[in-house]
Amino acid sequence: MSRQTAEDALETLARERAGALFGYAYLLSGNRDAATDLVQEGLVRTFSRTRRGFAPDDAERYVRRAILSAYLDGARRAARWVRVRHLFTSSDDEPAAASPEDAATAAVDVRLALLRLSPAERAVAVLRYGEDLPVAEVASRMGLAEGSVKRYLSDARRKLEPLLGPLPEADDEPTVAVTPRRTR
Repeated sequence: MSRQTAEDALETLARERAGALFGYAYLLSGNRDAATDLVQEGLVRTFSRTRRGFAPDDAERYVRRAILSAYLDGARRAARWVRVRHLFTSSDDEPAAASPEDAATAAVDVRLALLRLSPAERAVAVLRYGEDLPVAEVASRMGLAEGSVKRYLSDARRKLEPLLGPLPEADDEPTVAVTPRRTR
């Protein structure tokens, strides 16, 4: 792809789809500043170098994947920091815990409810329920097996439903009847 075509695709994407990209990043991160950073990172990762076979029509898909990757990378870094930060701080530096009133208020807000999920659960839930993608597509985008995606969705639903109420049932998630094994 020529540099001019890439610049045209970037300009068009930024003009016409910036709001949708920001909304996607916001659902993942739960923070306006982080969402802005994720969109910027996604655009830079996608358009900073020329790729073979890259069509301008695919630009949004590439940017969304780059946003998801940047979010998951950041979540992994943050998780690593949580495991080692005690080596760099004293107990006086720890912030005070949120009050129960704050937790009750947060339960009605989808953004705050999503923050209660692990990064993988949040990403799967946003792709499945926010982007309305089938499980197979979520698995493909995240590079996971469909069974792993279903497990993350199950865990996310279990955590979100007490806070948000029943989530919509997925058409492509078959219900499996479980029968107990007979003992001899």
